[in-house]
Amino acid sequence: MYKIIRFFLFLIDPEKAHSITGFIIKSVYTIPLFRPLFRRAFVVKNPALEKTVFGIKFPNPIGLAAGFDKNATLYTSFSSLGFGFIEIGTVTPKGQSGNPKKRLFRLQKNKGLINRMGFNNDGVEKVVKRLKTNKNIIVGGNIGKNAITPNEKAIDDYLFCFKKLFNHVQYFAINVSSPNTKNLRKLQEKEALLNLLNTLQGWNHKQKSPKPILLKIAPDLDNRELDDIVQIVLKTKIAGIIATNTSINKECLSIKEKNSHEQGGISGVPVAKRSTEVIRYLKKQSKDAFAIIGVGGISTEKDAIEKLNAGADLIQLYTGFVYKGPSLIKRINNLLIQNN
Repeated sequence: MYKIIRFFLFLIDPEKAHSITGFIIKSVYTIPLFRPLFRRAFVVKNPALEKTVFGIKFPNPIGLAAGFDKNATLYTSFSSLGFGFIEIGTVTPKGQSGNPKKRLFRLQKNKGLINRMGFNNDGVEKVVKRLKTNKNIIVGGNIGKNAITPNEKAIDDYLFCFKKLFNHVQYFAINVSSPNTKNLRKLQEKEALLNLLNTLQGWNHKQKSPKPILLKIAPDLDNRELDDIVQIVLKTKIAGIIATNTSINKECLSIKEKNSHEQGGISGVPVAKRSTEVIRYLKKQSKDAFAIIGVGGISTEKDAIEKLNAGADLIQLYTGFVYKGPSLIKRINNLLIQNN
């Protein structure tokens, strides 16, 4: 069924297709009759799937990666498609339109996407209003800085979003690895990153119940840079890492095709191998000292198992979900039950 839907969606612009898909899912979900049908079709419940990571009990280890529900308008609908948790964002202090369109491209032969969205979102104030009604869905808040904010003042943006979202999300993802906001990846450098994370942790630990903080990193870091990341995580005592974001390395594309030349972050199957390598390296170098959420190129049940075996405690889908639909979540969960 999803293959038919995907066929028609892939005939139109990817960003428009994304908006249409979200609108349809949200509209159908508002019809009370369809809610239990969604859950019956896609949600798998089993004690074998439950997992407690950084103090949070997840109903299953499969999450929706940031970028799909940027503005927290769809998280209730997506929770009925079988996801164990939803990561919203990336959210910035002020709403912004992002980079000029066209900015999202399919790589169908490579089973991937290229995006240069640029943190387009409604701003943290509007997102908070939408999250206030959430009662039982595990939501992560992925936060970033506005494009007009210079790196010297980036901490102010992250701290502002952190404070605003604090009472409305269960964990935070700090995005300093998107390639689509100018100079953002410079915040991954050791001194800048230590300053940012220590500032957030300083405020976090003054609260009655501090929230887990995870750092989302790029797949393009070399081993020396990954070693620095491990030491930073250990030093700041954040909860863990999300590995990985999109890649700007065109060498990961196995086939040249129509949109291969486009600039932006590559996701999907092309980044699967490197993402898994990063997860395995971090797990080994840290001696399993912190949690890892694995994301990047999960498009089959085998891909999911590989990420978990490499050391991921949880996994997230994005591009694989676009290509394979919600049945992928159910298939992965069923295989995890079988393998338990």
